Parts: sequence; C-alpha cells; structure tokens
Amino acid sequence: MFSKTCEYAIRALIFIAQKSKDGSRVGIKDISSGIDSPEYFIAKILQDLSRKGFVQSAKGPNGGFFMEGKDLEQSVADIVKEIDGNKLFSGCGLGLKECSENHPCPIHNDFKHIRQQIKDMLENSKIEMFVKNLDLRLTFLKQ
Repeated sequence: MFSKTCEYAIRALIFIAQKSKDGSRVGIKDISSGIDSPEYFIAKILQDLSRKGFVQSAKGPNGGFFMEGKDLEQSVADIVKEIDGNKLFSGCGLGLKECSENHPCPIHNDFKHIRQQIKDMLENSKIEMFVKNLDLRLTFLKQ
C-alpha cells in the first residue's frame, strides 16, 4: 500500500518519538537497528523529513533526531502525503489514469469507499497514539 520509503519514514518517526520523549536524541544507527532498515536509506529519508519539519535534528556529539509536542500531533496521512503524494487517497484502484465519477473503472464505486476509510483512519492515526501503544506493549515496530 505504501512505498518502501514511506514505510521506513512512518516507522522511523514513531521510533524517534518513542525514544526521544524523555528529551534524548536518537542516532541513525539506533534508528536503523530499531526499525530494521538500511542505515544509508533511513538517513536520507530523515534528512528530507527534517527539512520539511516532520522531525527535529541536532548536530554534534549529543546530536541526533528527536520530536517535540507539535511533531507528535502529525498524522500518518500527513507523512504519506509528503512521501507518496495523494495517490492513495485519490487514485484509481486499478491504476488507470482516466478513472473518475464520470468515467469509472470496474471497481471505482466500491473502491472510493475503501479509499475514504483508509484516508479517515490515517488522518486519525497520530504519532503520539502509536508511542502510547508501544509503551503499553500493545504494538511493536520490530520483531
């Protein structure tokens, strides 16, 4: 459903939020290990997300990535839109370019309801919620 870049971005932001809630900062090696991603790939993703304000970063010996209050209020939908664009929320279920209400593909009418449910779920899924569920051991990021 998501690109690999988007999957890593979501997992990394949740991991950083959980590990930095006490004010600490998390390094690339820890993030990579914690979410089971290639180090160079996650570094590139986080550099981009930092520039766009999804995560904070600090350089130096005590540097690393961290998230603050406003960062925790971001939804998964915000991340998906930034990384993968709006296709998940508006694209054709069969990948057709011309699919619309006036010119529907064979699954258009059923898929638009599913697409809306996915959008609603991701908009209501905030980073802070995932951190709480991880702390309660209701969910996990890596086996």
